[in-house]
Amino acid sequence: MKQIKNNFIESIGNTPLIKLKKASEITGCNIYGKAEYLNPGGSVKDRAALALIKDAQEKRLISEGGIVVEGTAGNTGIGLCLLGNSLGYKTIIVMNDNQTQEKKDTLKNIGADLRLVPPKPYKDDGNYVKVASRLAEELKNTNNNGVVWANQFDNIANAKGHYETTGPEIWDQTDGKVDAFICASGTGGTIGGVSKFLKEKNENIKIYLSDPTGSALYNHILNGELKAEGGSITEGIGSSRITKNFAEAKIDGAYSISDEESLPVLYDLIQNEGLSLGTSCGVNIAGAIRLGKEIGPGKTIITILCDRSDKYNSKMFNKSFLKEKNLPVPSWL
Repeated sequence: MKQIKNNFIESIGNTPLIKLKKASEITGCNIYGKAEYLNPGGSVKDRAALALIKDAQEKRLISEGGIVVEGTAGNTGIGLCLLGNSLGYKTIIVMNDNQTQEKKDTLKNIGADLRLVPPKPYKDDGNYVKVASRLAEELKNTNNNGVVWANQFDNIANAKGHYETTGPEIWDQTDGKVDAFICASGTGGTIGGVSKFLKEKNENIKIYLSDPTGSALYNHILNGELKAEGGSITEGIGSSRITKNFAEAKIDGAYSISDEESLPVLYDLIQNEGLSLGTSCGVNIAGAIRLGKEIGPGKTIITILCDRSDKYNSKMFNKSFLKEKNLPVPSWL
């Protein structure tokens, strides 16, 4: 079958489901990962980037020659920059300086104007999201083609993009025979949009959050309290607050997943299934395994394979870094 795409934008989405063999065997369920790393920018965030840009275009906030500004852990910035390049927009990305060098290099290499800031909590004015918001405001008068702050956390165009694409794709790919969906939340866009779509199709579909330690969302769902415990080497997931996109989500339960639990899952996938995935995928799959054990065999569970491991080489495959943090080391290092 000929598949011809006219441009970068048309190649975003319609990613396959891949059966996760060991996760399925352990639980007796059919656990599938939606291969979002196959998007052209390399991650699930291409969908959010496209939804945010489409929203700005529909509102006539930007035209060719305009500027997109965003605060990001990396992947949304990569998606926005590549989309911007294809549409004639300049992209300014604000990112915490403690994110992996691989992500910083990728952003610079694709032409983003990268501004690094020290990590600060959301309540602080120096927080990267707030810095991006102020920067966009300051630049507004300098460009007649529009300056847009993408605002991936609180612009619900993000969740809407997943409601219109990711959710329907999962429904169609499983012929509506999906029992549960689980993933982590960074902006809340994926779980917000997918959960809303699937619950409208069948309210009995279980929606669970897989939350890394160090994030406050697990406690919020279980006890109604935004309280974080522990920490994690994962990037781009977890939150200390309820974003507008996360507020859209219809969630039945949650698991807190530590690096000690998620990293062995990732290393096993590389060694035995040929899937080399990023850190948040480990949290998602470890959560799917827990959910499978909870809801019992024979069920179909979907999770998100957000991106590849190559953006996290300096953490995932760095023996001294892992040992220093008392984390599992892959057997082949």
